[in-house]
Amino acid sequence: MTADRLATRFAACKSRSRAALITFVTAGDPTAADTPAILDALVEGGADIIELGMPFTDPMADGPAIELANLRSLGSGTKTKDIFALAAAFRVRHPDIPLVLMGYANTMLARGPDWFADQCKAAGVDGVICVDVPPEEDAEIGPALRAAGIHLIRLATPTTDAARLPAVLNGASGFLYHVAVAGITGKQQAAQAAVEQAVAKLKAATDLPIAVGFGVRSADQAAAIGRVADGVVVGSAIVDIIGSHGNAAAPFVKDFVAALRDALNANSPHFRETAA
Repeated sequence: MTADRLATRFAACKSRSRAALITFVTAGDPTAADTPAILDALVEGGADIIELGMPFTDPMADGPAIELANLRSLGSGTKTKDIFALAAAFRVRHPDIPLVLMGYANTMLARGPDWFADQCKAAGVDGVICVDVPPEEDAEIGPALRAAGIHLIRLATPTTDAARLPAVLNGASGFLYHVAVAGITGKQQAAQAAVEQAVAKLKAATDLPIAVGFGVRSADQAAAIGRVADGVVVGSAIVDIIGSHGNAAAPFVKDFVAALRDALNANSPHFRETAA
């Protein structure tokens, strides 16, 4: 990376006393031709960081909404080369917005970790979340990504205890993604008290920004989590909009993301002073 877009963006949000809005959509949903307009709608709505899902036939961590998005994308013929083309074109249109690929080892490692890392670098990808490669198997993907200057973003869960947390943090960079519920995406909602306890525990263990996701579906939820976390991740609720509106989804996505961003802005004294 010539510039650390993730660090820059988190620092900018921190300077405004608000959490970063991190949004997720699946590449190629409903088709690869439709994805650029949806990505642009995320940016126009106020997303700070974008996670772009790599479609996979067996997305074990994902609930029905994202599973269906994977099937729509694969059914329309999306290939890995299309995902990198989407990323590269996004980087040209949005040179400063961090872009993270999220997915599973099968799609990331089919041609080997060095090939994948090189493609990420060439496309301007800033970070990678590989859901099913645990820290103990870091050698499968971590060294290649770090050599290419790509952040490996790790996941912590409600069951990540003090004994395991150091392994999760070892080699992690960019930010730490706290999975707020012990389950799949989109189905459950974490209790705010549990989120606050988890974020406090993680912040005591690392200087990495802490982003919280899984089950965040509304502006009110985003605002509540944003008062304690450095970032709030919203995915399934956006993917549901795409599922409902198909290739006409972009304006609906933009409006929903704008509502999320407004909720996070409202936590900031800078925003309140401007509004007054």
